[in-house]
Amino acid sequence: MLPSKYLLFILTILCTAMMLVTFGTDVFNRPLNAVVGYVIVPFQKGIGKVGGWLSNRSEELVQIRTLLDENARLKEEIAALTEENTLLQQDKYELNKLRELFDLDEQYDEYNKVGARIIGRDPGNWYAAFVIDKGEEDGLAVDMNVIAGGGLVGRITSVGPNWARVTSIISDNSNVSAMTLSTEDNFTVSGNLKLMANGYITFSQLLDGQNRVKEGDKVVTSNISDKFLPNILIGYINSIDKDANNLTKSGQIIPAVDFEHLGEVLIITDRKQSVK
Repeated sequence: MLPSKYLLFILTILCTAMMLVTFGTDVFNRPLNAVVGYVIVPFQKGIGKVGGWLSNRSEELVQIRTLLDENARLKEEIAALTEENTLLQQDKYELNKLRELFDLDEQYDEYNKVGARIIGRDPGNWYAAFVIDKGEEDGLAVDMNVIAGGGLVGRITSVGPNWARVTSIISDNSNVSAMTLSTEDNFTVSGNLKLMANGYITFSQLLDGQNRVKEGDKVVTSNISDKFLPNILIGYINSIDKDANNLTKSGQIIPAVDFEHLGEVLIITDRKQSVK
């Protein structure tokens, strides 16, 4: 066995020789560089890509948060604008209704009138009977005529201290003495809720031997009506048919009032004076 001192001496010489070779040549650098090129560099590139991806994701998250905050703010602004627009539409609708009532008031300026709002109605699609927010305390009484939208709505049939019930001319139990404005031929206008589904009410007992009454003629309340004031527009003749007796005619009328959309009405406080 080689003595320890010789072994130490040999290792010392070997290490010294390797140091000289290392500092004097690149014999060991080449393998190390190769290892670095195949292992370390790709690893560094991977770390760089991951870092870049994480940085991009971080920026995207910041942008997403900013967009979410902006979206929430815009939603609040849209909700506020929608509410404001709804209020403006309601104001416009009420303004148009008030203008219609103002025009109607001027149209029948010979009568005294009180405005009222509808607060309830019978079931169904039509305002055949409804309740208004004015009553005896406002000077209203039974049989006062009610108008809206350019024509006759009906009359008050019952009244309380601060409310009144109105029966429309389209109601099945309604009959109005009417006449054509152009010829002053008298007849009876009757309500018909089934026929109102098509937008019509009926008339009957028209004496028109000379065939002067035509489709499109205006129909108004007649002078001989016992409950309705004269010359209030009811509607327009839509069709005319001869009755089986060949003496009278009947047909359909398009009402002047939109009985599907009513909100405000005018009550004529002057009543028809009946002669006893």
